Amino acid sequence: MTRIGVVGAGRVGAVLSAAFGASGHEIVAAAGESTASRERIAALLPSVPVMKPTDVARASDLLLLTVPDDMLPNVVISLVGSGVIREGMYVAHTSGRHGLAVLQPAADAGAKPLAMHPAMTFTGTAVDLDRLPGCVFGITTREEDRAFAESLVTGLGAVPMFVPEDKRTLYHAGLAHGANHLVTLVAQAMELLAASGAEDPAATLRPLLTAALDNALRSGDAALTGPIVRGDVNTVRAHLHDLAETAPATIPSYVAMAKATADRAVLDGRLLPIRAVKIVRLLDEALAKVENPQAYRTSEKR
Repeated sequence: MTRIGVVGAGRVGAVLSAAFGASGHEIVAAAGESTASRERIAALLPSVPVMKPTDVARASDLLLLTVPDDMLPNVVISLVGSGVIREGMYVAHTSGRHGLAVLQPAADAGAKPLAMHPAMTFTGTAVDLDRLPGCVFGITTREEDRAFAESLVTGLGAVPMFVPEDKRTLYHAGLAHGANHLVTLVAQAMELLAASGAEDPAATLRPLLTAALDNALRSGDAALTGPIVRGDVNTVRAHLHDLAETAPATIPSYVAMAKATADRAVLDGRLLPIRAVKIVRLLDEALAKVENPQAYRTSEKR
């Protein structure tokens, strides 16, 4: 059993602390300044005292820092400067972007640094607890601390994946590109369906997107279907026309994804280069009309 304290009871911190508590560790204290953080502590860590970050650190054998990425360096420096980081304690963060370098001040003070990022989206509620088993944690640690880090993660029923220090940002970019941009893509698709008259856009998309995601995870580019892969130039032209009429703000993302799709379809041999050129020309023209309509109208008159 490890005495764990958390600084930053946001969506991730409160949930992970509750999960560690359920797996047999002692959650000794939590720090959270916002009303939302206090509410999460009350809901997920009802018997855990709320303390200042320095007091949380003093009470902990493992200090879990779950603050925003940009705040993390200052939080580490502040705690070290306060003299509360002691030799032999573990100091961990849950940032996907950062590795061990951001914890170097704590390591210089004798602490054992650990980066452990759950590859999961969090609501900050008890719903997340059931999602942790099977979740992958991107871990970066020193070799001598590897076994401890692995035991923490496997104790949650999760899966450790060790990420080299110099690959942390790339690892995080892959997750953000896949998850965050997926949300934007799906939200735009639902708006288009609503504009087309769909009463329940989410229900319309759910079986299609579920199948597409499953196929993509299983087969990669081989799962691609649709007008780009088929080289249906006129269908793409029709899409762009109606988007310009109804949802012009969607055109830049449609164009970006369509061009990337065309590139991949050409590389795997399913889209003829000559058709790809025609599609890309249409896409570029549609984007130009949206980004600089006056200049495009001028060029058309020449």
